[in-house]
Amino acid sequence: MEGAQPGPGASSPQSDSAEVLLHGVFALLGAAPKASYALSLTRGRELRMQRVGSAPAGPSAALDLADCIGCVAGREPQPGPAAYFSVFCYPFRKGWWDASPSRQRLARTFRVCLAQEAEDNLKLAETWAGKIRELAAPRIPRQEERPNHARELVRAGDLSQWDAVAVLAGDGLLYEVVNGLMERQDWQAAIKKPLCTLPGGSGNALSASINHYAGNTQAFRKELLTNCTYFLCKGLYAPMDLVSLSTASGKRLFSFLSFGWGFISDVDIASEKYRQLGNARFTVGTIQQLAGLKVYKGRLSYLPMETSSSVSSAPGSPSEQNSHHVPCSNGHPLHILPQPAPGAPEPPHKGSWPEDPLLVPFDQPVPKHWTTVPEEEFISIFAIYQSHVGADFTMAPTAKLHDGSMHLFYLKAGVSRLGLLRIFLAMEKGTHLDLNCPHLHYVPVRAFRLEPFASTGLMTVDGEPLACEPVQGQVHNQLCRIISGS
Repeated sequence: MEGAQPGPGASSPQSDSAEVLLHGVFALLGAAPKASYALSLTRGRELRMQRVGSAPAGPSAALDLADCIGCVAGREPQPGPAAYFSVFCYPFRKGWWDASPSRQRLARTFRVCLAQEAEDNLKLAETWAGKIRELAAPRIPRQEERPNHARELVRAGDLSQWDAVAVLAGDGLLYEVVNGLMERQDWQAAIKKPLCTLPGGSGNALSASINHYAGNTQAFRKELLTNCTYFLCKGLYAPMDLVSLSTASGKRLFSFLSFGWGFISDVDIASEKYRQLGNARFTVGTIQQLAGLKVYKGRLSYLPMETSSSVSSAPGSPSEQNSHHVPCSNGHPLHILPQPAPGAPEPPHKGSWPEDPLLVPFDQPVPKHWTTVPEEEFISIFAIYQSHVGADFTMAPTAKLHDGSMHLFYLKAGVSRLGLLRIFLAMEKGTHLDLNCPHLHYVPVRAFRLEPFASTGLMTVDGEPLACEPVQGQVHNQLCRIISGS
């Protein structure tokens, strides 16, 4: 009865603790002659094995698929119709030479020879292998299952069973994961769990940025997914900055990509209805927003990188008093704050969120060494911390994963629709600053505050909508880790 397989929809033996998804009888390769096992694959992530063909039946055993690192299927090398599937696990075992358990390799290969045709046997073997791989990989549920599902999972989940958290989606789901990790009591340890972004949305800005940092050419869709999957297989990770955002209503958010208000945020939110178009949704959204161009009124203040460096080394220095906003035609160098020494001990766990020492309460004016933009009418204000704002939009080509800064762009009112269109077309190649547009300003900053004069429009954080209200934020250098190309 080798290979007897009633199929997923047929009557199968049931377990008291878990539903049986697949059941069949297969020969175990490498075992004694005629050693066959009845296999039951359960929803409880177990592969149960019981030897058959002997009286009485042999003892049962089970492979915990939480220990499974892979399962492959293929055709047997010798002529014939048989196929096989192999399960590879690393369960904890206690060796005779060591009292403490350690992971040891365990591989089992099962022969599939139910049908006369090789293709049919291979298809059956691949069915088992695919279902085993699916159950072996703990997954973050899709955001569409319900809002904040991923946030709830990582906030309450047992992170010890995960080596990394891989998110196959757009930037919005990773935003949920980051904030879920930061809401844990053990956030200081949890946020150091390596994160991985695999592009499965329409924006995929962080994936495109990581691909850019690795020195690869611009990639989209399947090619970008292949590149990011390759990074995951390499298993290398790098530190990444996070930005702490606080609102006047008392919200505290953590962002890895961007904060925006005005035109760019309007394009992002309004184009949601065109998600089926992929990256082209932003082109459609841009044209739509150009037709009804809006002006936003508010006060923008920020702490430039060069000023924050001067203040940290010499409070009250002349550069503190003479800070100024930087138009896009100027090319001031980027000053990086000193980094912790390699191997420096982690700060002790305090059970509370990291402090924002550069920020003051909203009822107080910004510090004197900050810069306040004299203009108060804007088309768009956008702070980005990665190179890309979309897979085909390179907004800050010099950005790095942990350069300790936000790349702040603000577009003053008065720019023409044609001029605005030229900026966005140039942004595809990252050459928008070369246009020397007098309305477009760029400055790397360490912190900022935005105070809208009216609750007009929506703000966005990592592409997710946020109610319009006063908001301020600062960079926290190297707060988390991300799977990257180097």
